[in-house]
Amino acid sequence: MARNITAAELKRFSVNVSRSTQETLIKSMTRSEPTSTFLSHSSKDKELVFGAMKVIQNHGGLPYIDEIDPEMPPYTTEATADLLKQRIRETKRFVLLTTPNSKDSRWVPWELGIADGVKGLSKIALFAASDTTDNDQWTSSEYLGLYRRIVWGKLQGHSDPLWMVLNTKKSEAEPLTRWLASG
Repeated sequence: MARNITAAELKRFSVNVSRSTQETLIKSMTRSEPTSTFLSHSSKDKELVFGAMKVIQNHGGLPYIDEIDPEMPPYTTEATADLLKQRIRETKRFVLLTTPNSKDSRWVPWELGIADGVKGLSKIALFAASDTTDNDQWTSSEYLGLYRRIVWGKLQGHSDPLWMVLNTKKSEAEPLTRWLASG
């Protein structure tokens, strides 16, 4: 059975990301090699971001987050919006770290709207960090129910639990590694 990750579990992943791994994640974003996955999140969820980045990186993705983009302007301007649009277009995938803070964010819904227009539903996934593994209250924003979800669990044809991307509308899933690698 597939389940959401809890915010507490994701926070533990973040805490367990060593300083050297954090530096590697940051350096990977400053190389000339393009990132593969735009990771949208509320600035109030900083304690969860490295955990989500670790999951994505461990499955073959190279995550992008705006806070550590050396080209990002220090203040919000039109250039900020233009650069975010460019980064969303450049990445193959868009992952939204969904928490109670997401719906209150000024940028998260905007980034999701840009990604939806550029990528379509199949290249977007929500990574819900809930209070409990079965809490789907984040889908109270009706439009969030349109998107695939990154979940943990058993997948037919695999002997061990794994991270997967679940399409609840079709009751289908694929390993996160495959979803991140596909173009």
